[in-house]
Amino acid sequence: MNTRATLRSLSILLVTLFCANTMAQGYKIDVTIKGWQDTTLILGHYFDKKMLVNDTILIDSKGNGNFIGEVKLPGGVYIIYMPDKTYFDIIIDNEQHFSIATTKDNPMQSLVVKGNKQEKAFNDYQRFIFDRQTKANVIQEKLKEKAEAHPDSATIWRNSLNDLSKEVNSYWDVILNEHQGTFLASFVKAMRDIEVPPFSETNMPDSIIQVKRYQYYKQHYFDNMDLSDDRLLRTPFFTGKLENFFTQIVVPMPDSIVKEAERVIEMAKGNKDMEKYLIQYTFNMANESKQMGMDAAMVALGEKYYLSGRADWVDQTFKDKLQDRITKLKPNLIGNKAPDLKMQSLNNQSFRLSEVYAPLTVLVFWEPDCGHCKKEIPALKELVWDKYQNAGVKIFAVFTQHETKEWSDFITEHQLEEWINVYDPYNQSNFRNLYDIYSTPAIYILDENKKIIAKRIGADQVPGFIDHYFKMNKK
Repeated sequence: MNTRATLRSLSILLVTLFCANTMAQGYKIDVTIKGWQDTTLILGHYFDKKMLVNDTILIDSKGNGNFIGEVKLPGGVYIIYMPDKTYFDIIIDNEQHFSIATTKDNPMQSLVVKGNKQEKAFNDYQRFIFDRQTKANVIQEKLKEKAEAHPDSATIWRNSLNDLSKEVNSYWDVILNEHQGTFLASFVKAMRDIEVPPFSETNMPDSIIQVKRYQYYKQHYFDNMDLSDDRLLRTPFFTGKLENFFTQIVVPMPDSIVKEAERVIEMAKGNKDMEKYLIQYTFNMANESKQMGMDAAMVALGEKYYLSGRADWVDQTFKDKLQDRITKLKPNLIGNKAPDLKMQSLNNQSFRLSEVYAPLTVLVFWEPDCGHCKKEIPALKELVWDKYQNAGVKIFAVFTQHETKEWSDFITEHQLEEWINVYDPYNQSNFRNLYDIYSTPAIYILDENKKIIAKRIGADQVPGFIDHYFKMNKK
């Protein structure tokens, strides 16, 4: 027996098996699209309401091409994007060596799949939904145009829509039963809205029943979505469902947003990709919000996930910048007691913000050569001071610069002498950091205990806020 020859043969066999196994772990999608030739196809996937490109190929004169990669694609809904900007969806999960053949003009309806049972079932599902949606659109158009003139027919049409809805739900049930454990089943289940109990068997008032229904819906909103399954990130609906929850279901208050964000993130159950996306999404949502006071949610989420080190994908530079931003925001969050300021007036008289006695104090930071201030400060005089000074409202106006002549002239020109006009000539108060003054004007409203109750609103918004505050706090 030739030992060397045997070892050489064994070595060749092992290399061959290794190479075959490596390819088996990657993806190979054979594509034929009749009607296209000598052009480019793109394979992409859905993510965050966008399409991200995975692969690009050239197809030959017969419309044939191969998407090939050594690393398996993460599961999700993928897109075959064609040169005329049309596309069709396919589902990719465990079976990543398969073929699809279709036509240029009607890709979804004419698609033939080989070697991927889940994709074939997904394509059947797409055809079914497309057919039922087409029928529903026809009925809805009839209802829109003829419902008033033909009430009896309208009832029949509405019943037909209900029947179509039942058919779709029945089809979903079939997929869930026949494809248990697959991504297709997870995908279909996640698209289904939850059923809310009527609570009609109780003797509670309708208003209480509606509250209970709302609370149930919010609490169970994600029951059909497995948030530990990161494949859902690569679907066309995931981000929309998340956005709907935080903008339409959750009360738009910082405490509520933070509470629900933490609950949703915990549903990721240690799936790093899903957890990363949910942390980034909720933090960015709070950080980019235009709603007054939502910076408190950004601070809470930033500290809990980024500064704590849990978001281990960010670098130290990001964390240092975030820490600096949070340090500047925390003293002036809504609900906090306003940091005290000791400043002086034009005639060198000393004033403390904490010693201003008023049911409401409007604290404004401004400078006379700021274009926006030139509009906002006179508006504050007309809309707020002239209207509410007799109600005890005071204006504590901080000049943010040092050269006093232009400041003094502006006060005189616009008759602002009755305001508490102050500045910090020796930079002792640290007002820029305490109140996050990076631009002017910046308006805060403080209650009688100097608690911040509004911030960074326009002069035209202040009267409405004051009216509402006095209405809600009648003594």
